[in-house]
Amino acid sequence: MIITPFLVIFMIVVFVLLFLFLNTVDKRKWLTALISLVLTPFVYFYVFYPFVNIVSNYHHQKYFNSETWKEQPSLRYEMIDNTIESDTLIGMSKEQIKNQLGQYEWLSWNPFTNSHDNKKWNYALGIEPGAFNSEKECVELTFKNDIVVQLKHYQDAISYDEKE
Repeated sequence: MIITPFLVIFMIVVFVLLFLFLNTVDKRKWLTALISLVLTPFVYFYVFYPFVNIVSNYHHQKYFNSETWKEQPSLRYEMIDNTIESDTLIGMSKEQIKNQLGQYEWLSWNPFTNSHDNKKWNYALGIEPGAFNSEKECVELTFKNDIVVQLKHYQDAISYDEKE
């Protein structure tokens, strides 16, 4: 286990809360402090830490890897931040994008021509973990003269197809 400032701060907070709670049950300070000291790691790792992981949306960041992108589409959201920041795909042709990412999953809709826009390819990135997450991650690649000029990361509502 790596001891970080956040770990120390949160352990102190848990200790203080336990101490205050146990102080209402028994007025002996030494016993309350001893029980709080023993219970703090258990309360922290079995109550507080899981709760924080459920409500937060932290996820690991990974570098772009073409094989992982194709083989594990539900984990693409881990690679997209680095891909956008490093401009990995900017300047690539449509053929290079097909080799790196595979065929586009859908095209954006152009309201002016009332049809699909072949200059805007979209890929699903998966769903970020979290308890209250109701949106899937997506990325839109914009082409100009068949060269990628922009990547747009956005969220879209999760929809499930009904079977009849």
